[in-house]
Amino acid sequence: MEGTVRQGPSATTVEVPHRLPVRTLVSASIGNAVEWFDWTVYATFVVYFSGQFFPSENEALALIGATSAYALAFFFRPLGGWLLGRFADLRGRKAGMLLTILLMAGGSMAIAILPTYEAVGWLAPILLLLARIAQGMSLGGEVSNASAYLAEIAPPARRGRYSAFFYISTGTALLLASLLGVLLTNMLDEEQLQSYGWRIAFAIGGLLGILGLWLRRSLVETEQFEENAAKARATKDPLRQTIRHHPRAVVQLIAFTMLSTLSYYTFFSALTPFAITFRGADDGDVFLALSLGTALFVALCYPFGALSDRFGRKPQMLVWAGGYAVLIVPLSFLVQDNLLSLIVVFCTGLGLYALLASIAPAIMSELFPTELRATGIGAWYNLTVAVFGGTAPLVITALSGAGRPLIFFVYVAVAAAIAFVAVLTLRETKGTDLT
Repeated sequence: MEGTVRQGPSATTVEVPHRLPVRTLVSASIGNAVEWFDWTVYATFVVYFSGQFFPSENEALALIGATSAYALAFFFRPLGGWLLGRFADLRGRKAGMLLTILLMAGGSMAIAILPTYEAVGWLAPILLLLARIAQGMSLGGEVSNASAYLAEIAPPARRGRYSAFFYISTGTALLLASLLGVLLTNMLDEEQLQSYGWRIAFAIGGLLGILGLWLRRSLVETEQFEENAAKARATKDPLRQTIRHHPRAVVQLIAFTMLSTLSYYTFFSALTPFAITFRGADDGDVFLALSLGTALFVALCYPFGALSDRFGRKPQMLVWAGGYAVLIVPLSFLVQDNLLSLIVVFCTGLGLYALLASIAPAIMSELFPTELRATGIGAWYNLTVAVFGGTAPLVITALSGAGRPLIFFVYVAVAAAIAFVAVLTLRETKGTDLT
């Protein structure tokens, strides 16, 4: 840590390089990694296990049932963000993060060992849905609790750097899940994948969750929470308090989260099937371009976090929102059957997104006071994600099927313009203490 060393009658200031508490940062952000690993595994292997939980005679209906369980979990995120965020405001960030990762690990392990439809009938899809609901709620709580923890343990001058670990973990998890998908699909044939291969993937997610639970046991509660615990317990109806006393923060959070979630789901989810189905792109080229874009995203998060600590959050967010407003529509025309153009699309889109993602936990935490922080982030962030992120793949597919895919990218550009205006109203928080 930085400090001074006094020698003799005069004081000599000695600058000691700040050492990142890497284990603490990994422990705090690993829950998000586990959750997104699992969600990616679900999306990757759903074609193989859908017939295990629903009547396999009709493959299309089985797939619809399994993907519906995936989508429904999104709409439990706001509930999880509110309940688990309030839990963290009352009981502590550490307690909240232990609970969220326990739900994650439990959900993954449950799916890995669930009985099939053939064995227990309609109990199988009911159990699958319950596991997904638990995971949806845990993700809602994880974002708010881990964001608050990372922001509260960070020195004011390094809050951006600490926040960067949150999405470094997410990007790394997405890469690992994709690589696992490639490995298992190459090692096992289709019958083996349908029989037990998909269970291996979920079991690995569960084991990662157990590892995260073990790592988080050593975390120390934040001083911010300890100092404000009594105030949090005395706060009645905290969700209403966020609207009544911090309406500007709520609107700002919703505005830039709308673009943030559209950024995420456009490039990490919706663009892949769009490129393959509607633009005739080679699936291998699309996945390669996505992998390169994801690797770039991970590589840029920490430098961008450090950049925000030096030059401020607002300039970085304005470049992100302005870049999307100007470039998203032109980029849509580059989505075609050409590897180089696909690489340009994914690297540009995810490179811009890293400007925001690297500092998202810091920005959100700086909007609310400590006693309302996890509740405020958990409720409003997750509600926005459910409305705009959960529907993004459906909207782009529907518009593309109707022959009007450009409308989706104009929609993202409009969201970018709204976010740009909202960012202009933010106060600069670089180097400031959390309230």
